[in-house]
Amino acid sequence: MATLPNPLPRLTADPGGRALGLELPPGRLIDAGGTSHALDAVGEIDGPWHEPLLWHAEEPAVPGGWAALSSARNSGLLPVLLDVGGPQNGPEDWELSPDEMSYPGDHDAEEVLAEFWEDYAADEPDPDADHPGKEKVVEVFGEQPAFGETIAPYGPLWPGLAVAAPLDADPDARAAEIADSLARNGSWLKQPRLALVPARRSSDIPAAIDWSGPLNHENDVARLCAVLRSWEDRFGIRVVALTYDQLVLSVAAPPTTVSEAEAVAAEHFAFCPDNITQGHHDTLREYAEHEVLGEQVWSFWWD
Repeated sequence: MATLPNPLPRLTADPGGRALGLELPPGRLIDAGGTSHALDAVGEIDGPWHEPLLWHAEEPAVPGGWAALSSARNSGLLPVLLDVGGPQNGPEDWELSPDEMSYPGDHDAEEVLAEFWEDYAADEPDPDADHPGKEKVVEVFGEQPAFGETIAPYGPLWPGLAVAAPLDADPDARAAEIADSLARNGSWLKQPRLALVPARRSSDIPAAIDWSGPLNHENDVARLCAVLRSWEDRFGIRVVALTYDQLVLSVAAPPTTVSEAEAVAAEHFAFCPDNITQGHHDTLREYAEHEVLGEQVWSFWWD
């Protein structure tokens, strides 16, 4: 994967990041071996290490913290919230290995989405077809919508990319607002920590650290980052938060009509089918109405 010069090693001699124009709180560097290194007061690390992938604060994230890191962009570091709580702990336990990643710019977003859409459409049974385990599914979850109903108003052929929407906020300002909201509200992130990642653009952050959240859907997260790049261009998204298996985006240009929201929901289905097939809304139309139309946050979770 193509990379920028990594400024994170400079924090070993300058834990506060003053040479980078920052005033960082106490923090840790997570390296490519998944090892977490605390930075002490004189800027030394506790033991051998590999190339650092990210820095994250020791203290919980608080409102205003994201904006305080805005100047880090001048040094090639982009902010993101990481959840260090939950059963999977923090990024040191996420098996990060970015050398195995491709580069997001080598992939075409529409080709990626079309491939996923057609794969998942082809895998689903016909509306009236019997399939192994159907009786158990009905017993546990009740009668599920037929697949044709699930993806309506679309069919098994890829419907194409949604049109871009006009910005209703500055994307970075919207990201700071959403980050502050996540820092206040503990329902999504159990133990949020502000982090900095060396990346070209916000949509590249998952690939820059080889985030493995979508592992059961796609092994090369750079392919999904190509989609994020397209969403960044068309809808002003920013990668705001990552947990072990969840991605949270801010949206500065959300769709404002039902038809626009349904077109975006189709992209969400291809990107993360679990959002609909295992989510709170059984059909693409319901998902579009409740999770996309006018929404300033998009979140994704892969089983």
